[in-house]
Amino acid sequence: MAAACAEMEPAAAAPPSPPPAPVAAAPGSAGLVCAQGRNLKAVLCQRCGSRVLLPGAATFACRELLLPAMRKKAAATADGGDGDVVREHWLVRDMFSFENVGFTRDVGNVKFLVCADCEAGPIGWHCLDDKDSFYVALERVAHE
Repeated sequence: MAAACAEMEPAAAAPPSPPPAPVAAAPGSAGLVCAQGRNLKAVLCQRCGSRVLLPGAATFACRELLLPAMRKKAAATADGGDGDVVREHWLVRDMFSFENVGFTRDVGNVKFLVCADCEAGPIGWHCLDDKDSFYVALERVAHE
Protein backbone atom coordinates (compact mmCIF):
# COMPACT_ATOMS: atom_id res chain seq x y z
CA MET A 1 0.00 0.00 0.00
CA ALA A 2 2.95 2.39 0.48
CA ALA A 3 3.30 2.67 -3.28
CA ALA A 4 0.09 4.71 -3.43
CA CYS A 5 1.63 7.41 -1.24
CA ALA A 6 4.81 7.39 -3.29
CA GLU A 7 2.75 8.01 -6.42
CA MET A 8 1.49 11.27 -4.90
CA GLU A 9 5.06 12.52 -4.56
CA PRO A 10 6.88 13.92 -7.62
CA ALA A 11 9.89 11.61 -7.19
CA ALA A 12 7.91 8.35 -7.31
CA ALA A 13 10.81 6.25 -8.66
CA ALA A 14 12.43 5.85 -5.24
CA PRO A 15 10.78 3.77 -2.52
CA PRO A 16 8.95 5.83 0.09
CA SER A 17 11.18 7.13 2.82
CA PRO A 18 10.29 7.64 6.46
CA PRO A 19 8.97 11.08 7.38
CA PRO A 20 11.74 13.65 7.42
CA ALA A 21 13.26 14.91 10.62
CA PRO A 22 12.61 18.55 11.45
CA VAL A 23 14.95 20.85 9.54
CA ALA A 24 16.14 24.40 9.84
CA ALA A 25 13.74 27.00 8.54
CA ALA A 26 14.01 27.88 4.87
CA PRO A 27 14.18 31.51 3.70
CA GLY A 28 10.44 31.60 2.87
CA SER A 29 9.52 30.67 6.43
CA ALA A 30 11.50 33.42 8.20
CA GLY A 31 9.71 34.65 11.30
CA LEU A 32 7.44 31.60 11.44
CA VAL A 33 9.78 29.03 13.01
CA CYS A 34 11.29 29.12 16.52
CA ALA A 35 14.76 27.82 17.45
CA GLN A 36 13.26 24.39 18.24
CA GLY A 37 11.74 24.19 14.73
CA ARG A 38 8.11 24.69 15.84
CA ASN A 39 5.55 27.19 14.56
CA LEU A 40 5.81 30.57 16.32
CA LYS A 41 2.42 31.80 15.09
CA ALA A 42 -1.06 30.36 14.85
CA VAL A 43 -1.89 28.73 11.51
CA LEU A 44 -5.11 30.01 9.92
CA CYS A 45 -7.27 29.27 6.89
CA GLN A 46 -6.44 31.77 4.12
CA ARG A 47 -10.08 32.05 3.09
CA CYS A 48 -12.09 32.35 6.33
CA GLY A 49 -9.42 32.94 8.99
CA SER A 50 -10.42 29.91 11.05
CA ARG A 51 -7.63 28.70 13.38
CA VAL A 52 -6.11 25.42 12.15
CA LEU A 53 -3.17 25.09 14.60
CA LEU A 54 -2.11 26.87 17.77
CA PRO A 55 1.46 28.20 18.11
CA GLY A 56 3.94 25.41 18.92
CA ALA A 57 1.66 22.61 17.67
CA ALA A 58 3.69 21.67 14.58
CA THR A 59 7.26 21.25 13.40
CA PHE A 60 8.73 22.76 10.23
CA ALA A 61 9.60 20.13 7.59
CA CYS A 62 10.72 20.12 3.97
CA ARG A 63 9.25 17.43 1.75
CA GLU A 64 8.10 17.60 -1.87
CA LEU A 65 4.43 16.67 -2.11
CA LEU A 66 1.91 17.05 -4.91
CA LEU A 67 -1.32 18.73 -3.80
CA PRO A 68 -4.32 19.31 -6.07
CA ALA A 69 -4.78 22.96 -6.99
CA MET A 70 -6.97 25.08 -4.69
CA ARG A 71 -10.10 26.30 -6.45
CA LYS A 72 -13.86 26.10 -6.31
CA LYS A 73 -15.51 22.74 -6.91
CA ALA A 74 -17.05 23.78 -10.26
CA ALA A 75 -13.70 24.98 -11.60
CA ALA A 76 -11.94 21.85 -10.36
CA THR A 77 -14.24 19.52 -12.27
CA ALA A 78 -14.06 21.61 -15.44
CA ASP A 79 -10.26 21.93 -15.50
CA GLY A 80 -9.29 18.39 -14.54
CA GLY A 81 -6.94 17.27 -11.80
CA ASP A 82 -3.74 19.32 -11.96
CA GLY A 83 -1.88 20.38 -8.88
CA ASP A 84 1.12 22.07 -7.30
CA VAL A 85 4.34 20.72 -5.85
CA VAL A 86 4.75 22.17 -2.36
CA ARG A 87 7.95 21.87 -0.34
CA GLU A 88 7.53 23.66 3.02
CA HIS A 89 5.13 22.20 5.55
CA TRP A 90 4.05 22.15 9.14
CA LEU A 91 4.41 18.54 10.26
CA VAL A 92 1.82 17.51 12.84
CA ARG A 93 2.36 14.18 14.61
CA ASP A 94 -1.03 13.88 16.33
CA MET A 95 -4.32 14.58 14.57
CA PHE A 96 -5.76 15.83 17.85
CA SER A 97 -3.29 18.75 17.76
CA PHE A 98 -5.45 20.43 15.12
CA GLU A 99 -7.89 23.09 16.24
CA ASN A 100 -9.95 22.88 13.08
CA VAL A 101 -9.30 20.61 10.11
CA GLY A 102 -11.31 18.32 7.91
CA PHE A 103 -10.28 15.33 5.83
CA THR A 104 -11.39 14.37 2.34
CA ARG A 105 -12.46 10.88 1.43
CA ASP A 106 -9.62 8.52 0.59
CA VAL A 107 -7.94 9.29 -2.72
CA GLY A 108 -6.00 6.09 -3.21
CA ASN A 109 -4.03 5.85 0.02
CA VAL A 110 -4.13 9.58 0.82
CA LYS A 111 -6.50 11.94 2.57
CA PHE A 112 -6.23 15.65 1.89
CA LEU A 113 -6.62 18.21 4.68
CA VAL A 114 -9.15 21.05 4.30
CA CYS A 115 -10.50 23.83 6.49
CA ALA A 116 -13.35 22.33 8.49
CA ASP A 117 -15.30 25.62 8.49
CA CYS A 118 -15.25 26.69 4.83
CA GLU A 119 -13.87 23.52 3.19
CA ALA A 120 -11.09 25.48 1.44
CA GLY A 121 -8.27 23.27 0.37
CA PRO A 122 -6.54 21.09 0.16
CA ILE A 123 -4.24 22.74 2.66
CA GLY A 124 -2.36 19.54 3.41
CA TRP A 125 -1.77 15.85 2.96
CA HIS A 126 -1.92 12.64 5.02
CA CYS A 127 -0.82 9.18 3.86
CA LEU A 128 -2.90 6.42 5.44
CA ASP A 129 0.19 4.20 5.79
CA ASP A 130 1.73 6.66 8.26
CA LYS A 131 -0.77 7.38 11.02
CA ASP A 132 1.51 9.94 12.70
CA SER A 133 2.33 12.40 9.88
CA PHE A 134 0.03 15.20 8.76
CA TYR A 135 1.52 17.85 6.46
CA VAL A 136 0.09 21.39 6.17
CA ALA A 137 1.58 23.40 3.29
CA LEU A 138 2.89 26.79 4.44
CA GLU A 139 1.88 28.44 1.17
CA ARG A 140 -1.73 27.26 1.58
CA VAL A 141 -2.35 28.81 5.02
CA ALA A 142 -2.02 32.18 6.76
CA HIS A 143 -0.18 32.94 10.02
CA GLU A 144 -1.06 35.22 12.94
